[in-house]
Amino acid sequence: MSSQTVTKAVYATAADQAANFDALLNNIRERAREGEFDRQRYISQDVIDGFKAHGVYRALVPKRFGGNEWSPVQFCELIEKISHADGSAGWVASFGMSPVYLAALPPETIAKVYENGPDVVFAGGIFPPQPADVVAGGYKVNGRWKYSSGSMGAEILGVGIAPRNGDKMDLPRIAVMPRSAARIDHTWDTVGLAGTGSHDLVVEDYVVPEEWTFVRGGPANLDELFFRYPSLSFAAQVLSVVGLGVARAALDELRGMASGRISVTGAPALADRPLAQVEIAKAEAALLSARAFFYESMESAWQHVIAGDVVPDDAISLLRLSSTHAVRTAADVARIAQLLSGMSGVYTDSPLARCVNDANVVTQHAFMGDITYQNAGAIFFGKSPSPGYL
Repeated sequence: MSSQTVTKAVYATAADQAANFDALLNNIRERAREGEFDRQRYISQDVIDGFKAHGVYRALVPKRFGGNEWSPVQFCELIEKISHADGSAGWVASFGMSPVYLAALPPETIAKVYENGPDVVFAGGIFPPQPADVVAGGYKVNGRWKYSSGSMGAEILGVGIAPRNGDKMDLPRIAVMPRSAARIDHTWDTVGLAGTGSHDLVVEDYVVPEEWTFVRGGPANLDELFFRYPSLSFAAQVLSVVGLGVARAALDELRGMASGRISVTGAPALADRPLAQVEIAKAEAALLSARAFFYESMESAWQHVIAGDVVPDDAISLLRLSSTHAVRTAADVARIAQLLSGMSGVYTDSPLARCVNDANVVTQHAFMGDITYQNAGAIFFGKSPSPGYL
């Protein structure tokens, strides 16, 4: 086979993969509009399987385990695209960043995680850390953990524990176990991101071997470049980018309805109203600016990693600041789109209403709180931020 023929075959394969992925996203978008994910309160298993097939869960896995070793920017762009189809689907897909957590496991355990391939779906509930007794063979785990997004489609789960050491508690750890070790209590009933399946996990008297636990926030035991990127910042970024995708979907939805919609009052079509033109232009500028700040901060930090440098504190602070700014801006933009839609955007089955609700729920995550601004301001003035910010 000639080199030209091989090149054509590669391009054809890449084109086919892109077309198949677009087909998956269109399927997700249609089912989200029909309310499937919101009604059942989780993302269906065939969608999770589709994410596996298209490399969502292997994107950040090291090549030595069969993964793709994508950069942080590449992964966030993928999650943004999925979130454009549906915010809940994007949120669940974002936990393809699980190698960030699992890298703190002992190397031998990491190898076992990926021994059957890189497409491992991990989910968990970290807070609050529950007391765990030290027993022969490991830790006896009991408790309930909230906000376990994506647990319905996961193969392995992680929960936060605080090992008992006499009258004291050791450093919090994450205990990793098969999904069968936990009960999923369907408690997730929210106004937005309803399809994320962020239910409670309940574990009763399950012993987790010590080698399947790691200190929360502990250093990675993998040395690929990705694991030198600020992990806490990345954990925030993969969630905040969901807001960017949802806000873009809101603007696209408004564009689609603007030209043909005639007001019941006899007013011009939305696209012909000067005030609507002004407001949507401002919203577009705000979203594009927030998105540019978000990705520029990521790329700047990544260049430090590539150069072999420690990412400086001010660069890490910009990662956190741009994440919070992105989700706040995205929520504002989605709301503007709904306001401009008039009464059409207030119905429960309106895609715009779902976008507004989803975008607002993203802002409620602890990573996106007002404390981000305080800490970023402290860094700006050369002061120390709160513990856990950097």
